[in-house]
Amino acid sequence: MYSGADFTTTQDPAMANPTTDTARRLPLVLGAALALLALGARAQQEAPCPAELPAGTTCHAGRDANGSYYWIAKPANWNGVLVVHSHGGPRLPAPKPESELADLKRFAIIVKEGFAMAAASYREGGYIGIAASAEDSENLRRIYVEKFGAPRRTIAHGQSWGGAVVAYQVERYAKGADGKPAYDGALLTSGVVAGNGLAYDFRADLRAVYQYYCGNHPRADEPQYPLWMGLPAATKLAAKEVRARLDECTGLNLPADKRSAEQKRRLANLLGVLHVVEKGLPGHLNWSTLLFQDIVHKRLGGKNPFTNVGVRYTGSDDDEALNKGVARFEADPEAAARFAADGALTGKVAIPVLTMHAIGDPTVFVEQDSVYRATLEKGGSGDRLVQTFTREAEHSYLGTPQYAALLEALMKWVDAGEKPTPQSVAALCEKHAARHEGGCHFDTAYRPKPLESRQYPRTK
Repeated sequence: MYSGADFTTTQDPAMANPTTDTARRLPLVLGAALALLALGARAQQEAPCPAELPAGTTCHAGRDANGSYYWIAKPANWNGVLVVHSHGGPRLPAPKPESELADLKRFAIIVKEGFAMAAASYREGGYIGIAASAEDSENLRRIYVEKFGAPRRTIAHGQSWGGAVVAYQVERYAKGADGKPAYDGALLTSGVVAGNGLAYDFRADLRAVYQYYCGNHPRADEPQYPLWMGLPAATKLAAKEVRARLDECTGLNLPADKRSAEQKRRLANLLGVLHVVEKGLPGHLNWSTLLFQDIVHKRLGGKNPFTNVGVRYTGSDDDEALNKGVARFEADPEAAARFAADGALTGKVAIPVLTMHAIGDPTVFVEQDSVYRATLEKGGSGDRLVQTFTREAEHSYLGTPQYAALLEALMKWVDAGEKPTPQSVAALCEKHAARHEGGCHFDTAYRPKPLESRQYPRTK
């Protein structure tokens, strides 16, 4: 067992609905997964693969000594390369034996392209931390080697918050027990890569600005609490109830022409001040409620890691009134430092890192990629990073041919030293578009602006 930090709201949704064949096989898959509960830690058994994976694929499921469930899928035409996948979230529900089936289905393109894929659930639900989650993914790599032997190459793939996990993972676990490189390359997609010290600030702003305009979270007749804690420790509030309050305030659930004048005004102010897109607002409010509750009460002993002291909000119909009336809160220095330190990066990587991010990502600001580039450049690893961007407005899954192109480009870089460019990745995508649906949407000229252009910097 490997020790980790005491740190890790919603999970990334699976993109595909079950096919008829999947529906027939689902009881078998879930039955095999649930059987793991009776087998105990480190148990592993062969299990039926989801129907989305290619015919001839073999799957194994198990649980490691820390309690993290995992699935491993190996195609019949395996190319000798293992992709260790780290999922997004963090997911608030406790992990289950079938937790990683959704990611196996969503990223089936990895297995279809001939790669073995291993995915871990992480050891518990909630914000257990970047460092602990990276340890769980690294444990899975070691389990794979122990059970199946060393692959020819190993790639780490991080999706969404899993991007933070992998960015830390390939720094912290650069070498295996034999002294050889543990990972040969990394692929980050829609990644949260700005670090805890920056990535959550705008959601703290959201709680303060939302309450100023809406006043229903909490309501006036409910117990009041500091907004930075998300919710009091003992308060239960389902995600659908958070969404109901948002709809009540803004009419977001209604066609635009059915919203009241006041709802339109509130929504316009929220979007204008917070620089978020309309469809991203429900998720952000949910995270700043339920995830913040988990972070503050379960991980930081009730102390506040967030501040908006000195922030001047702009973009409303009355900035002066907003800044005068909005709630202010100051971080506890110890809590802020502890939160920022979880998964903090040195910027020193010894392997190729390839990234993809949609310019219109409604969940993770694309401008976070500018922070990651600066981090690697400061650490002397800027030449090992290639970033690509697409003209899409999605987060959880982008055009399928683009993933195939990224995998091919990364392997050429790893195996032959052929460092890709955004242009060369886009060209590879056109080739794969003949085999896979979803299209190619790369914008090879795009460069993200600084993160401070999208969210308010802290002045204290």
